[in-house]
Amino acid sequence: MVYERLASRALESPPAAKRREMTKPDSNESRLECADGGWLHYATAGAGDSVLFIHGFGLDFNMWDAQWQAFAQRHRVIRYDLRGYGSSSLPEGPYSHVEDLLALIDSLGGRPVHLVGLSLGGRVALRVAAQEPKAVRSLTLADPALDGHTWTDDWLQRWRKMSEAAKRGDLNDARKLWREHILFAPANKHPKVADALRLMVDRYTGWHLAYPDPGTAPQTPVAQVLSNISIPTLVLVGELDLPDFQTIARRLAQEMPRAELRTLAGSGHMSNMEAPRLFNELVLEFLQRC
Repeated sequence: MVYERLASRALESPPAAKRREMTKPDSNESRLECADGGWLHYATAGAGDSVLFIHGFGLDFNMWDAQWQAFAQRHRVIRYDLRGYGSSSLPEGPYSHVEDLLALIDSLGGRPVHLVGLSLGGRVALRVAAQEPKAVRSLTLADPALDGHTWTDDWLQRWRKMSEAAKRGDLNDARKLWREHILFAPANKHPKVADALRLMVDRYTGWHLAYPDPGTAPQTPVAQVLSNISIPTLVLVGELDLPDFQTIARRLAQEMPRAELRTLAGSGHMSNMEAPRLFNELVLEFLQRC
């Protein structure tokens, strides 16, 4: 069964050499055991106000390498792999990204936390802000997805093609379609960024494409309650990102009462990796004001 192959691959510990490669010399890596038997792989560094980084779909916490040391000089930084990604466990039943995140920051004494999320990570950050606003000190939403957004036909067709490949057991094809997705076209023009994305996508199990995700979503889509989220918010969008993400960024800036929008010239969807110096400057300056 495809699921059994995916599960066994994800639940095994990585070889010792791979674990050494993934461990950062200035990080403290650990695992949070969840109440339902799953676990979250995370790392911490630095001291001060807590800043939590949330990665994008099909990637893992290594996408924040270019932020890690820069932010750890001023803050206590935390990054983790969402359920089914990186070295965290696969979903085996109902779970919640919001509850996972809250459990992690509570285990580390991190409330209220500055949330920094890109794409899927931005969607998760918005869910947390809508459900548990007192837990969040600020939001940085980089090229975020949004519950309740109506996606374009082009986006949906590309997504279906990937999902169909995963469901028939062709995970290599599904990963290839994601690696070569038009979403990453600007990022893939940077050789080092392209290599980092390829490594992360190749590590991804493909589980969320192959199976119905039992993760719980908000009963009321966040898009319908944006005006209620009064947390200080920085919305970042790459100038070259796809129309869907441009539309989402503008909507957040218009409807969230304390949101400001900044466009990163020459960048695409992976703004933190494509333009790390500018990304870091903008976000660190924003955090200083919060």
